[in-house]
Amino acid sequence: MEIEKLTVEELKNGYRYNKDTDSYICNTCRKAFEVGEIYSFGDRLFEAFRGVKIHVESDHGDNLKQLLYGESKYNTLTDNHKELMSLMYSNVSDKDIAKTLGISPSTVRHQRFMFREKAKQAKMYLAIYEQVMEMKSTTDEMIVPVHSTATMVDERYIITEKEKEKILTTEFESLSPLKLKRFPGKEKRKVVILTKIAEQLEHGKRYTEKELNQIIAEIYEDYALIRRYLIEYGFMDRTIDGKAYWMK
Repeated sequence: MEIEKLTVEELKNGYRYNKDTDSYICNTCRKAFEVGEIYSFGDRLFEAFRGVKIHVESDHGDNLKQLLYGESKYNTLTDNHKELMSLMYSNVSDKDIAKTLGISPSTVRHQRFMFREKAKQAKMYLAIYEQVMEMKSTTDEMIVPVHSTATMVDERYIITEKEKEKILTTEFESLSPLKLKRFPGKEKRKVVILTKIAEQLEHGKRYTEKELNQIIAEIYEDYALIRRYLIEYGFMDRTIDGKAYWMK
């Protein structure tokens, strides 16, 4: 889930609308529901808008829990704050929340106040940031979004759109079909290359090691190297025995 591309409302809903493909897309697994198609749930049929809502609820559960407990470096809430937020969302009284957590009702009320103040700060920051970024006359200097499951976010991810395009044209023999010349040692180049390769894989699909190797081998002969870096950089995860791989 790339937060930069989602509005607050889309984050709350658990899905977004993509006008390019005329479809609704689940934020968690990226399953698409194309407008005009009919989708089956149980013994009932639904159009795309209703279908994606049912999918989010039935396949991923409460969206707030996905936001609270899902894997994201942008969620900096402590475990105590997450539990408190979850109880508040359940419409439990302050007295009952205090009893559950072993704190006083006044502490719960204070935390409600602090949550609200932090939300105001975040809203003000977002307004300032967006207005500043809108002044950019070119996208060349815009920073490329960091994928949400990145394991180590540091200066290697400070890549402009111009740098990204240069790396793609330099390191790939062809972009369609995707053919990599070499796997470089420089970290920024690795990030751009791995991001591009990851785009060839489907979210929500579990690959066997053989299937994944075949896909990567079409792009670069050393498929084991690429597979290892996709895991290391947080693009993919796998079972302990290495029998199944999936996009995070």
